Amino acid sequence: MRHFFFLFLICFKFSWVTAQVQRYTLAEVVQLAREQSIASKQAATKKKTNYWQYRSFVADYKPQLSLGGKVPGFTRSYIEVVQPDGTISFQPVSYNNSLLNLSLSQNIAATGGTIFVQQELQRFDDFARDKTSYNGVPFEIGISQPLLRFNEMKWIRKIEPLKFQEGNQQFIASLEEVALNATGYYFDLLVAQVNLQIAEKNRSNNDTLYKIAQQKLQLGKISQNDLLQLQMGLLTAQKDFSSAEQATAVASLQLKMYLGSRDEKTPELDIPVEAIEFDISTQLALQEAFANRADAIGFRRRILEAERETLRARKENGLNASLQATFGLSNQGNRPAEVYKNPQDREFVELQFTLPIMTWGRNKARTEIAKANQEFVQQSVEQDKLTFEQQIFTQVTLLQMLQKQAKLTKLTDGIAASRYQIARDRFILSDLSVTDLGIAMQEKDRARRDYILALRDYWQSYYSLRLLTLYDFEKNEKIRYKS
Repeated sequence: MRHFFFLFLICFKFSWVTAQVQRYTLAEVVQLAREQSIASKQAATKKKTNYWQYRSFVADYKPQLSLGGKVPGFTRSYIEVVQPDGTISFQPVSYNNSLLNLSLSQNIAATGGTIFVQQELQRFDDFARDKTSYNGVPFEIGISQPLLRFNEMKWIRKIEPLKFQEGNQQFIASLEEVALNATGYYFDLLVAQVNLQIAEKNRSNNDTLYKIAQQKLQLGKISQNDLLQLQMGLLTAQKDFSSAEQATAVASLQLKMYLGSRDEKTPELDIPVEAIEFDISTQLALQEAFANRADAIGFRRRILEAERETLRARKENGLNASLQATFGLSNQGNRPAEVYKNPQDREFVELQFTLPIMTWGRNKARTEIAKANQEFVQQSVEQDKLTFEQQIFTQVTLLQMLQKQAKLTKLTDGIAASRYQIARDRFILSDLSVTDLGIAMQEKDRARRDYILALRDYWQSYYSLRLLTLYDFEKNEKIRYKS
């Protein structure tokens, strides 16, 4: 019965510990980061903002129906009235002047003007004389057209779609950046866990070897110095184990914080293998990067914005004019219906202009500044393009090199582990010195760490190339996400 109870406690403890550990692969951690991290949620919010900004831009070029007016427009006061003899008399007034206007307008991007159709009704109540009258415009069509001026609307229609595309591609890049950052946190924890495993194994091995050495000392097979060296190795392994435990706890917390996870389970990470070998064409990488990256779209946008500012400076420094013209019908009466009976023609035409005559070179200076800024932007874009291309070329070359390096370090790790096992067995058989055993252990540990670090460099380079191109070279397709 006692044995049964003891066995039950062992099983319960094992199941509890297992329940507190959650195993993850690199792909699972990356997917979790894309779905639930704060950074991914911020990226989705920015994309939503970008969408509604574009919707607002599109709506500006559709017909706009609006109702305006003032109801009521009540006034009670004394006003200044000039008398026939030239003197001034202050007379009391009490009235309500209300107005309603229904307007349908349409922006014309090609010309920068606005065409509109409107209807208006005005009511005037004179309370002092107990009189009510109406004035209205049953129908009126008009146009407001800048002449020889900078057309802002035309340039907005060129630039805003680029900003929208830029924002959409930035969303994809943000999720790829999340994947890259998650990979960094993943390997920070993985390195810490591997160091902990190494430290735990070394502590166990050193403890075993130290006990064997004590027996050998009694048999006279090793010296007191060798025993002390093994004892120091044991103490060092115990210290390394404590440090590795702390580093693992910190790295685990950092990974969970980035994932936005409040799970109390300890993440246990699998060692990922390098991806299936795939060909990476530098030309394809450059082509996809310039087709997909927000930066590449930004190059075109920046050039257009610079051209816009140069043209704005030229146009606004010369003759500026605007035409306002309306044609419609109007009438007045004592009742609203009388406004719509036999209305009279109503026309309005106005041409306003401004012509700089003497500016002491100010207008020319503004134009030259805009031209210089445009030239600077073009130079900056060319430099950014060269840097952009260099990043792609470097990353492609680096990933190809790291693919080979990961395989070599994996082979080295296996060889070092086998060599240490042989050295350990030889030491137990008194066929190897303590120094040679220590060297084999150090090489084994270094090879293991080098393999994990090589995998980290490989996977970070892999996700960096995806970020730089927004292209999946394994599947040979553009990267797309649904927000």
